Amino acid sequence: MKQLLPLLAFSIFALPLTAQSITGIATYKSQRKLDIQLDSTQFSDDMRQQMLAMMRKQFEKEYSLTFTETESSYKENQSLDSPNPMASSGGVQVIVAGAGGNDELYKNLREQRFANQVELFGKQFLIQDSLEQANWELHKETKNIGAYTCFKATYRTTRTIRSVSSSTDEKGSDSTNQKDEEEVLVTAWYTPQVPIGHGPANYQGLPGLILEVNDGSQTILCSKIVLNPEDGVAIKEPRKGKKVTDAEYQEIVDKKMEEIHEQQQGRGGKHGNNFEIKIGG
Repeated sequence: MKQLLPLLAFSIFALPLTAQSITGIATYKSQRKLDIQLDSTQFSDDMRQQMLAMMRKQFEKEYSLTFTETESSYKENQSLDSPNPMASSGGVQVIVAGAGGNDELYKNLREQRFANQVELFGKQFLIQDSLEQANWELHKETKNIGAYTCFKATYRTTRTIRSVSSSTDEKGSDSTNQKDEEEVLVTAWYTPQVPIGHGPANYQGLPGLILEVNDGSQTILCSKIVLNPEDGVAIKEPRKGKKVTDAEYQEIVDKKMEEIHEQQQGRGGKHGNNFEIKIGG
């Protein structure tokens, strides 16, 4: 499937810089390929299109990566029409956990650790753990992104997909709770012209700033870079929320999924509602 990528506009020319002199702010836009399976006996084509439109708004977002040579902060850029992480359409409710607009991902490359401040169903967590050591394979293939020459890098990883779905009809209720794993190939494009190891989201560790990432279902693309801004940059490590490790947080998410599953089963067919609830993103 072809990804429609925005025309990049950079505020400066791409000139080689030394890592010691680099600070900056990079703007990224995210897109996600969606494949929503709905029961055709309960959902019309119009309702399915409404669902797809609602989900696209959930995942088409803009982020800012503020960085120095060793630290970075990744946040969503808020707008007045930002989608609600708990949205509904036509009796279908979609919940995206960890999609709060105030979430912040801090990374320290020198100390190889991160602090991710996230909100899960109204409760704030501070995930503190070591950075993932991706086994990047560097390729000779290049392409231009804006004014920057980028090189290709790839690695394989396992992605966990959690979902709860519940539907009711005249015959009763049907509820499922799934946790699946799939292997994905992550492809990144980085530029040695900005020789720092930062990147958007959970991606880092290449010999240049990562400007594009694609993991098969999601594309993150840099649309603007401002290097060494006149006002400088300020990066503060997030401190709010219940402190947990990454593994502990995943256990909390799994437990919440089980609770949602049990709640949907307990409701049975009383209201005739249909639910599709997804955790992650």
